[in-house]
Amino acid sequence: MSTVARIRDRVPQGESIEIGAARPPTFRIDWTIRGPLARRRYLLIATASFAFWLAAWWAATALNLVDPLFLPGPAAVLRRFVTGLREGSLVADAGISIFRVTAGFLLSAVMAVPLGLLIGAYRPWRAFFEPLLEFSRYLPAVAFVPLVLLWVGIGEASKIMVIWIGTFFQMVIMLSEDVGRVPIPQVEAARTMGATGREIILRVLLRSAMPAMFDTLRITLGWAWTYLVVAEMVAANSGLGYAILKAQRFLQTDRIFVGILLIGTIGLGIDQGLRFLHRRLFPWAGGRPT
Repeated sequence: MSTVARIRDRVPQGESIEIGAARPPTFRIDWTIRGPLARRRYLLIATASFAFWLAAWWAATALNLVDPLFLPGPAAVLRRFVTGLREGSLVADAGISIFRVTAGFLLSAVMAVPLGLLIGAYRPWRAFFEPLLEFSRYLPAVAFVPLVLLWVGIGEASKIMVIWIGTFFQMVIMLSEDVGRVPIPQVEAARTMGATGREIILRVLLRSAMPAMFDTLRITLGWAWTYLVVAEMVAANSGLGYAILKAQRFLQTDRIFVGILLIGTIGLGIDQGLRFLHRRLFPWAGGRPT
């Protein structure tokens, strides 16, 4: 008779016995390539990363390893941020920058989505547009700033146009590649069932590529913020880019850090919102391991 059986014989009828003590949960990370990671652990690691870099920043300034003129401490940046909120200038600059990014990005998306669909669906369209797009995407948007100022002046249209130049060409190429990655058997099956070209584009290619296209739009939105700062540094009297340039003239490094960190915070918030929307709209497309 086994040891477990002998122990069970000594327990009165109707009572239960647990073999072995319950082990407390341990924090274990799976280092398998592309392995799963629980969302709670992901958030914990991400929070620890922010805390680590913030602590390193604080330590470098507290120990006077870097001159405050070049690297202000977190406390100085926080004080400047609070001052900007009280004065109202920071909120106004952030609002106008968000408007410019949104306008330029939406203009690019409205033009790029249908064109990307056509290029990804039809070879003649690809042959016609691809050389120009491949050439244009290597042209720096910054170099167009003088021309933009000549063409449309120094108003809001110039900022929006710089954002359009910086995002449109890359956006079209990436969207067409998303459409081109739709498996050809889906298109052939639709043809077999008698679908027209319009139906194949809208009901097969667009719907199949929509999750990837949404991610492409999310990525290019981050580029729009980069080109916005360039535009505001050249010809503007408001916006976060203008505030950064103005602070640089007076060596207000803490104000520069406020502008940079605020842009990053706004961008991160928008990006996380779009990620959440992606999971809601396309649950079948998967996402981060949870």
